[in-house]
Amino acid sequence: MALISSTTIITSVSLFHITLAYFFLFRPKTIEDQAVVYVLGESMKMPAVRGFDVPSPGLALLAVILAFSGISDLVSLSMPADFSALYYWGTQAPLRFFLSMLLVFYSYIFGPSSPLFSSSTRRPTHSHKPSASGADHLHNRLLFSFMFVEMMAWFWTWITLREERSSIVERMRKQHEREAHSH
Repeated sequence: MALISSTTIITSVSLFHITLAYFFLFRPKTIEDQAVVYVLGESMKMPAVRGFDVPSPGLALLAVILAFSGISDLVSLSMPADFSALYYWGTQAPLRFFLSMLLVFYSYIFGPSSPLFSSSTRRPTHSHKPSASGADHLHNRLLFSFMFVEMMAWFWTWITLREERSSIVERMRKQHEREAHSH
């Protein structure tokens, strides 16, 4: 049995999303100034983010999306536990883990601090050439930190759900046997 239940982890991630939505909407500089963002960004040599001094339309849109995500995840926890754990979150957790892992790798591997583009005596020197698309804005310490935390949270949720699965299936089996014997 897991130390912390998957429901508790999902509730925490949902409340984290709602809290981030508030800060993106009203005080975006607070997010950029967080120690975890600085430490993860510096350790991976990721560039700092600009444009978080004042609220903006893009940050307001991000806040709405995070709020919708957090609220819908909280509402989905009101589904029956058997269905929720086995089917809904059983597919959502690995999918969210995989997508956040892709964004972590993308923001690091194809960014300006990438090991692919660093100079070395063994490899030919390649330089990072920014493209004209908005994808270049995905190579920063804020996105890296957020996706890293998301990746770890969803991996933890996925593992916890896998541990809880056997007890849920056993409980469903016993309930089915009780119903079969009562008829």
